[in-house]
Order: sequence, then structure tokens, then C-alpha cells
Amino acid sequence: MSELAPNSPPRPGLDPKALPIAAAARMLSAAGGQRVDVEMLEADIAAGAPVNADGTLNLVHYAAWLVQEMSGRGD
Repeated sequence: MSELAPNSPPRPGLDPKALPIAAAARMLSAAGGQRVDVEMLEADIAAGAPVNADGTLNLVHYAAWLVQEMSGRGD
């Protein structure tokens, strides 16, 4: 197991509350075992998926929206 040297600067990470759409697509593809591309996320956004004011995606809010969509709300 490798650890950072004591004096090394912290490495910037991705914030799951504010992911650029392309980064969200890569992360969802890697985590889900199924390809998710930018166009798929953009289609979801056009269909009402929530985005932050700066256009980034909050993965928790997006996941909640997906569950709500799959539950067939409005039926």
C-alpha cells in the first residue's frame, strides 16, 4: 500500500456534489459497469434531471431523480 510522502501537497479530487458532466459520465461508467456518455446525461438534463447553478451534476441529486423517474411517478 503506497502512502503520500509527509510533505507532499494534497491531491485535488472530484467533488461528487459538483461534477462536470464529462467527469460524471466517466465516473458513472466506471462505477456501474455500463457505458454512460455525455449525451445520455445531457438528455436526462433536458428531461428534467437537476443540475447545479454552474451546470455541474450532484450525483446524489441525480440518483434521486433517476429513482423517481424509474418509479413511474405520475402514473
